[in-house]
Amino acid sequence: MSGGEKQKRKIIIRYNPALKKLASDLRKNGTLSEVLLWKCLQSGQIQGYDFHRQKPIGNYIVDFFCPELLLAIEIDGCSHGYKDVEDEIRQKEIEKLGIRFLRFTDSNVKDDCWAVVEEIKAWIKRHL
Repeated sequence: MSGGEKQKRKIIIRYNPALKKLASDLRKNGTLSEVLLWKCLQSGQIQGYDFHRQKPIGNYIVDFFCPELLLAIEIDGCSHGYKDVEDEIRQKEIEKLGIRFLRFTDSNVKDDCWAVVEEIKAWIKRHL
């Protein structure tokens, strides 16, 4: 493999099948910040990596997930302020699978989506 090619990871992430319908519903009813970031993440627009939206992992659903990078991206809205402990437990459970997280606030994405994209690109560069 040449230095410029990225290595594809083959990993199977198991999930609770009961979450498929909920994930589908969440994709259909995304928040404005989720829709904005999805327009930037979809179709390999970030350094050729594919991201999935509202991806079930274990007994949870993450906002965005890149299986090649084992990277979950979460957008924390105002409702997350009341779920800090719950989010921390959830994140730790998912991290046990080797998945890493990037978190952004709803206002970060709405106010400057391109800065968020640049931060994601920088994270990818640092972790390859």
